[in-house]
Amino acid sequence: MVKKIVLDITGMHCASCSTLIDRALNRLDGVTANVNLTTNKASVEFDESKISVNELIEVVKKKGYGACEIEQTDFKKDAKKKENEIRQLKNEFYTGLVFALPTFILGMFFMNNPVPFQNYIMWILASPVQFFVAWPMYKSAINALKGFSANMDTLVIMGTSAAYFYSVYAVISGMGHQYFEASAVLITIVVFGRLLEARAKGKTSEAIKRLVGLKPKEALVIRDNKEISIPVDEVVEGDLVIVKPGEKIPVDGMIVEGQTSIDESMVTGESIPVEKSLGDEVIGATINKHGYFTFKATKVGANTTLAQIIKLIEDAQGSKAPIQRFADMIAGYFVPVVLVIAIITFSVWFFIVGADFRTSLLASVAVLVIACPCALGLATPTAIMVGTGKGATNGILIKGGEALETAHKIKSVIFDKTGTITKGEPEVTDVIAFEKPREEFLILAASLEKGSEHPLAEAIVKEAEGLSLKSTSHFEAIPGHGITGVIDSKNYFFGNVKLMDINKILYKKHVENIQRLEYAGKTVMLLSDGRKLLGLIAVADTIKDSSKQAVKMLHDMKLDVYMITGDNTRTANAIAKQAGIRNVFAEVLPEEKAGYVKKLQAKGKVAMVGDGINDAPALAQADIGIAMGSGTDVAMETGNVVLMRDDLLDVAKAIKLSKMTMSKIRQNMFWALIYNTVGIPFAALGFLNPMIAGGAMALSSVSVVSNSLLLKLKKL
Repeated sequence: MVKKIVLDITGMHCASCSTLIDRALNRLDGVTANVNLTTNKASVEFDESKISVNELIEVVKKKGYGACEIEQTDFKKDAKKKENEIRQLKNEFYTGLVFALPTFILGMFFMNNPVPFQNYIMWILASPVQFFVAWPMYKSAINALKGFSANMDTLVIMGTSAAYFYSVYAVISGMGHQYFEASAVLITIVVFGRLLEARAKGKTSEAIKRLVGLKPKEALVIRDNKEISIPVDEVVEGDLVIVKPGEKIPVDGMIVEGQTSIDESMVTGESIPVEKSLGDEVIGATINKHGYFTFKATKVGANTTLAQIIKLIEDAQGSKAPIQRFADMIAGYFVPVVLVIAIITFSVWFFIVGADFRTSLLASVAVLVIACPCALGLATPTAIMVGTGKGATNGILIKGGEALETAHKIKSVIFDKTGTITKGEPEVTDVIAFEKPREEFLILAASLEKGSEHPLAEAIVKEAEGLSLKSTSHFEAIPGHGITGVIDSKNYFFGNVKLMDINKILYKKHVENIQRLEYAGKTVMLLSDGRKLLGLIAVADTIKDSSKQAVKMLHDMKLDVYMITGDNTRTANAIAKQAGIRNVFAEVLPEEKAGYVKKLQAKGKVAMVGDGINDAPALAQADIGIAMGSGTDVAMETGNVVLMRDDLLDVAKAIKLSKMTMSKIRQNMFWALIYNTVGIPFAALGFLNPMIAGGAMALSSVSVVSNSLLLKLKKL
């Protein structure tokens, strides 16, 4: 049986650390792992019959890192852990600064005019930095060595230890210059870089922190006919919850008494309050503006919309984009290659060039220090975290790095018609009865449709409000065609011309009427008693206000836009024309939609936008499935992107966000690679001393994270 768990990893400092653990876990039989440097977590899927959780944890520990399973992310605990990490790094940095600064001053400014016992004073000052401030690095490097591997700490410790212990030897033997200032300052700079990095990384997850902070603490419920205030975690399904003006709604539910307007901006990004009344759904953590109402709790705990959104963003931020594999591959080989380059650098300077020991040592130490692959490892995950977070605050939920990366390659966008391009709330516009009175004809049609859940059926039943409907038996829905049923022992057929053709019912003399209505963008349904046509009902579904502008935005982005519908060609073309869509797939049965997506995929990546159960196969087939948040749970589950607002402009915004995020990832990777490509040769040639190399190394990581954070300032 395949099980999925999340491991909390401690001790990771760089991309080579995460790659090391990633490789170790993925080498195991039946294990698929994804280790994220930014979140310090590993998502692991494994076969329980082949390996246990304890064995997985043991593998991580053998590589020199800590690990434990977490059932559910405790965001408060995570925040506390990050605070502790930053506090510890601060303490290490300030301690390093207190000892490294005087060491640096003595070594650099009193080189030619030394103070009494200068070398011994510098030895005393450098030792706390080397063995207290750098102790976590020593521990990490030693643990990695035990697992026959190496990481960034290996490089730093090798470089600083070489400088420190050579200096000790130089002082004791009295043979010459020492380099205590180099090792002390270098360690302090590395710690300072990690402090800046930890602070910057914390900012990338602000979207989740903000959402978690929205969760209300208490709820006012009715139990045993009494109003009592209880912690929100104690609310159960079925509880009647009272909400007063200005309060946050505790959990998801349905209004059973009262009416109000609710600020749903935390979910949808839409600032205009939404009017709610009896029977309407409300979402937990949204804000009640004016009314006083009571609702029945339908989703609590981990099932609420807010909890699901947080889980979705967390999963997305913990996932990897395919482009990350390139960075992982480089980071995996980086440390061993750098060690070899450092040895070659020392050997060339000392044995071939004939430089003194000091010059040779400093060049090799500079190579070890500047080669940190941290910037490369942070390039992708930080951009994904900021990108998905920005999407969430705008009502666009992107399910992972792969979806984010794929979305920017989209060539074609297919829109479902009903409920996506149109409002999905059709109204009856024409009732044309040929033999029976209008009212009697409408009663027959509504009696047949009252058993159907189709939006067109709802419009017809609504039109017949106040009329006495008849009981229907043997009801059958024929997808893409219509329905059949028996009323008063007589079989009736109600649907499109295809249904009439199948049952050999003549309608040719009414074709002109049918075409006139269809050219006006109306859906025409025909009612027959099996022998002759009894009449027509035309229903119109108007397009959403944002549809035309959204299609224009996609055209401006050089994307091909299509509409797909079960409606006949004339009706489909009329609706498409209103929305500005030139390409139409009409008279498509629900099960055929995925096939049309597949055909378009031959030309490039395809996005499918839909909201219903019948869209789920097409959403799954598409390279990117975009589900409208107003749609069914099935559609939202199948989609790679979920739009919480019922606004098609967000389709274009989702693709734009993908393009912006991928642009940041490429910028990050370019600068990270350029930095290492240029930095290592400069260090090897002796143009950089170790202290400058350490500063450059720290700056590279911080600059990559800062560049990712600039995404927050971009406008969608």
